[in-house]
Amino acid sequence: MDVSTLTICEAASGLRAKAFSSVELTGAVLDAIEKRDAELNAYLSVDAEGALRQAAGADAARAAGADGDLLGVPVAIKDLINVEGQPCTCASKQLLGYVSPYDATVSAKLRRAGAIFAGRTNMDEFAMGSSTEASAFKVTRNPHDLSRVPGGSSGGSAAAVAGGEAIAALGTDTGGSIRQPASFCGCVGLKPSYGRVSRYGVTAYASSLDQVGPMTRTVEDAAVLLQQLAGCDARDGTTLDLPVPDYRAALRGGLKGLKIGLPKEYYIDGADREVMACVRRAVDACAAAGAEIVEVSLPHTEYAIAVYYIVATAEASANLARFDGVRYGHRAANPRSVFELYAKSRAEGLGTEVKRRIILGTYVLSSGYYEAYYGRAQKVRTLVRKDYAEAFKTCDVLMTPVAPTAAYRIGEACDDPLKMYLGDIFTVPANLAGICGISVPCGATAAGLPVGLQLLGPAFGEGTILRAAYAYEQEVRA
Repeated sequence: MDVSTLTICEAASGLRAKAFSSVELTGAVLDAIEKRDAELNAYLSVDAEGALRQAAGADAARAAGADGDLLGVPVAIKDLINVEGQPCTCASKQLLGYVSPYDATVSAKLRRAGAIFAGRTNMDEFAMGSSTEASAFKVTRNPHDLSRVPGGSSGGSAAAVAGGEAIAALGTDTGGSIRQPASFCGCVGLKPSYGRVSRYGVTAYASSLDQVGPMTRTVEDAAVLLQQLAGCDARDGTTLDLPVPDYRAALRGGLKGLKIGLPKEYYIDGADREVMACVRRAVDACAAAGAEIVEVSLPHTEYAIAVYYIVATAEASANLARFDGVRYGHRAANPRSVFELYAKSRAEGLGTEVKRRIILGTYVLSSGYYEAYYGRAQKVRTLVRKDYAEAFKTCDVLMTPVAPTAAYRIGEACDDPLKMYLGDIFTVPANLAGICGISVPCGATAAGLPVGLQLLGPAFGEGTILRAAYAYEQEVRA
């Protein structure tokens, strides 16, 4: 069975029709991983025995009359989301050998829905990076060009979906880590609003920014997965107790009458011409399909990168303090003092990019600098949030590029962190504001590299961006 183009909905339909069993479907996914992953490096670990055991249980449940869109469907999980009995290394030597004793809330929800956990996908260490080159274990490659990055930090999840090694996957998005790799690899990636999906059991990078979301082959599949993931969780006090809409039903509204805002700050000369041409064609096609296009302004966008890398690193400094060789993580051998135990354990266990961000975060939180950096960044963050609130008074969704370039070559940005950070310019503002966003493929460069179209909606406006993205995918791009 070729699973390289199979969607969640197609898999569920086949399972219902008894065209194949979950054991056969899961076996086909495992075969695809075995054949292709030596060159893609999308997975850090694969649980073949556990996946087939789960699949047999799903087949038995269907035989007994159970049903569900995810029952018996294999999915891949980013390696910072806890799944009971599976490793959760966060692509770091600091957690090498750790096996999770419990399910994250999102994992528990997928388990109850009958999803099969095929394996753990590669990522930038502790989700700190934009190319998946910062993994401590391997470099994931873009399925469209093996010499290029898949994006990050959820690059393994994107590569697995785009490369035919997973029907769908979960990623996390702190500053674009679902949307950017989805754009680079040509799949769909959805960042929910902050508070829509529980973060319990998800290793924290920046607690006020992180969100879990689906990475899929179609917008409809993203809606199916989000339906299972969304909802209030008593174990995560940042989730809001709001009704969860029927996201699949929300897909059917079409583009006619929808107001699409184009933020002038996102349409800049510095972006790649081919990328901008793809996005412009998508905008024109939406207008031809009945959408109303309006120009809006988000004047504080220029400060977003600076604000993000203060807020995110400050929170990372606090969150990663626990990985010290005493409470959690790698412990250095034969330390001569407690100080040396801490210093050597973290020096040996953590990679360069993680160390860089911890040092920067510790600095901006330090006495004498807190208000000058962190305090001021939080004030500007409020202005960014207000910009979006004003924009959504005049439009339903915003339409922008996901990234200023298509996928770049492996090694091209490693020696210039600032260049890599600036690649997040179109994605980090949404995380600062807590709003929702989705990347949907909108074409390719002359070299065949995918380009993503970003649709942003107000907080808890996932139904609207899914409607617009689905209409573009079905009515326009097709």
